[in-house]
Amino acid sequence: MSQGNQSVQPVVTEFFIVGFPGLQPQYYNLLAAVFMVIYVFAVLGNSVLVVSFTYAPSLQKPMYITMLSLALSDIGFCTVALPKVISRYWFNNGTISFSVCLLQRQLIHYFGTLNSLIMMIMALDRYLAICFPLRYPMMMTNRTMTVISGLSWASAMIAPSISTIQTAQMLFCGSNLIIQCYCDGMSLQSLACGDITLQMYISTTVASIVLLLPFGFIIFSYISIGMSVIRTANNHGRLKAFSTCATQLSIISIYYIPRIIVYLTPYFSDLKMNSDQKIAITMFYGLFPPLVNPLIYYFSVTYRTR
Repeated sequence: MSQGNQSVQPVVTEFFIVGFPGLQPQYYNLLAAVFMVIYVFAVLGNSVLVVSFTYAPSLQKPMYITMLSLALSDIGFCTVALPKVISRYWFNNGTISFSVCLLQRQLIHYFGTLNSLIMMIMALDRYLAICFPLRYPMMMTNRTMTVISGLSWASAMIAPSISTIQTAQMLFCGSNLIIQCYCDGMSLQSLACGDITLQMYISTTVASIVLLLPFGFIIFSYISIGMSVIRTANNHGRLKAFSTCATQLSIISIYYIPRIIVYLTPYFSDLKMNSDQKIAITMFYGLFPPLVNPLIYYFSVTYRTR
C-alpha cells in the first residue's frame, strides 16, 4: 500500500541556463553587454574576412582557404553560443527546451571539432610548404584545399553526433539547472539520472580523439618545420618561414592552451578551480579566438602584401 505514496520525480523537459553561479544580479546587464559586444565584433570581423577571402584575387590561395573556413566556423560558434546567454542575463530568460538544448549541444561540439580539424589542415599546409617547397604547388592547389576543407566540414559532424545521440537517450529527472553559459556535453551528463558510466567513457574517448589526434599532428608538423628552418642557412629564408607560421601558431596557441589547462585541472591538486573560474576559461577559449583572429589575419595579410 505504501508504494502508492512514493513520490516520482518528473522527467525534465526543459533546462535553465545558469551561466556564472557566483555572479551577483547587479552585474547581469554588464555581462550581457560584454557578450553582446564580443558577438557583434566577432561576427562583423569574421564576416569582413569571409568577403575579403572570397572576392580578393590575391587572397585566393590554399592557406587563405583554411582561414576562410575558420572565419565561417567562428561565426557559427558565436551565433550558437552567445544569443541565449545574452538573453539569460539581459531578460532573465534562461529557459531552453530539451530539444533546443540538444541542438545547441550538437552545434557547440560540432564547431569545436571543426576548429580542431581546421587547425590540423593549417599545420599540414605549412608543413608541405616549408618542408617540400618544390612540390608544394602541385600537392596543395586551391582545388585540393577546397576538397580537404569540405571534408573537414562534413566529417566534423560525426563525433558530436555520436555523443548527442547518447545524450538524447539519457533520462533527466532531477535538477534542470545547467551550470554553464550554454548546453554542452559535460553539463548535461552531470544532470542525468542513473548510471551513465559507459556513456561518459565513450564521450571522453571521442572527445580525446578529436582533440589529441589533430594536436599531435600539429606538434609533429611544427617540429618538422622547425628542424627544416634550422637547416636553412639563409637568414632571410628563416625569417620568411617564421613569418608564414607565426599567424597560424598564434591562432593554434590561443585555441589549444586554455583547453589543455581545463582538461588537466582534475589531475593536479594545485589547479583546483571553482565553477565560475572553469566557465570563465571555457568562455575565453571559445570566444577569444573568434574575436582576435580577424586582427591576426589583418596584420598577416598586411605584412605579406608589403
